Amino acid sequence: MQTILWYGSSRYGVFGQIGKLRGLIAAVVFTVLAGFSVAQAETLRISALGDSLTQGYGLSPEQGLVPQLQAWLTARGHDVEILNAGVSGDTTAGGLSRLDWTLADSPDAMIVALGGNDLLRGIDPALSRANLAGILERLAAEGIPALLVGLPAPGNYGPEYQAEFAALYPDLAQRFGVLLVPDMLAPLGARIAEGAAPGTVFQSDMIHPNAQGVGLVVEGLGPQVEALIGQARATEGT
Repeated sequence: MQTILWYGSSRYGVFGQIGKLRGLIAAVVFTVLAGFSVAQAETLRISALGDSLTQGYGLSPEQGLVPQLQAWLTARGHDVEILNAGVSGDTTAGGLSRLDWTLADSPDAMIVALGGNDLLRGIDPALSRANLAGILERLAAEGIPALLVGLPAPGNYGPEYQAEFAALYPDLAQRFGVLLVPDMLAPLGARIAEGAAPGTVFQSDMIHPNAQGVGLVVEGLGPQVEALIGQARATEGT
């Protein structure tokens, strides 16, 4: 009886340990695969910090810059979410002042498209430069890749102002090592230079792009946004 009991107890112990080992292996495999799936499915978040050109002034919700850029990137297979942090009328100072609020959305990368209202108000380019530098410095400290998007100054403020503003965006992009699109509206200017009427790409105010104009802007921005996505993914993996 003792032998039988011992044998039965030993046999039960061996198979019990095997069962536990199989369960442990299954749990580990499940955890690894689940973690892999979550990592694979993680959506990249990109905040677009800007003014009315970003916000979508004068357009229906689906026609603005953010939804059109979102659709363009999705069609190209990118798992990203573009967050609309555009505020109509905002200056570079306004963008800097609400940077904490924008970062509260925990973006993985940021598009910084400010300066148009600085131009409309004739703000000293040195102030615009300082505000944008403040934004880019904060993003660098947070380890958030950025794409800086600029605009050219009109000639009505004089050649000195125009030259100083023109140098602002490339200088800052080089200083902080960020991606650059020097002129957001360049594709619209190019289309007009080809012979298109301004009203085919601009709204009636001749400042804000219409839906077709936004589509051209997206095509111009798209490759650099894809480069930004690549930087953000690389940062995510480190």
